[in-house]
Amino acid sequence: MFSGIVEEMAQVVAIQKEQENIHFTMKCSFTNELKIDQSVSHNGVCLTVVRIEGDSYVVTAMKETLERSNLGLLKVGDHVNVERSMLMNGRLDGHIVQGHVDQTARCVAMRDAEGSTYFTFEYDSSPSMARRGYFTVDKGSVTVNGVSLTVCEPTDNQFTVAIIPFTREVTNFAYITVGTVVNIEFDILGKYIARLQHFAQ
Repeated sequence: MFSGIVEEMAQVVAIQKEQENIHFTMKCSFTNELKIDQSVSHNGVCLTVVRIEGDSYVVTAMKETLERSNLGLLKVGDHVNVERSMLMNGRLDGHIVQGHVDQTARCVAMRDAEGSTYFTFEYDSSPSMARRGYFTVDKGSVTVNGVSLTVCEPTDNQFTVAIIPFTREVTNFAYITVGTVVNIEFDILGKYIARLQHFAQ
């Protein structure tokens, strides 16, 4: 379980394909604090640490994860938002994030907000997906590349988020431009409500 408060950006230092899996070797400042079998969010995807090598660690993504997320698009040198799992004795600064990416979205617009920046993302949508809770609501929560954000201007298949300068500097929003593919996780509360409505009918 995560909060969507990114700790830092890790850098991809190696990529190895093995059958349908891909092993990513990452480097970040807290590698020496990690343990084998620990969960770490990478662009919002919960992955397990399988190996630690000096100042780098290795995680493995399977086929379904690669199909649902942007991890398969990563290249050596790319920057990935990382967050270790949430401590239960602290404050929840973001919102409840499972690390189970629902799908990808594409940045379709950026505009200045007098210091901050509005990013608009578009995602594939359908009535059946909406019935499962795959949608956004105004002032609701959404996770983009592992970052907990507040939705504004939602439509059936788009939403906008406002990024303050600090967030843009310390996350890979610094590298997002129009056309960039990101990972999104819809709010788990919306999914449960949608499911309850289905059974109530």
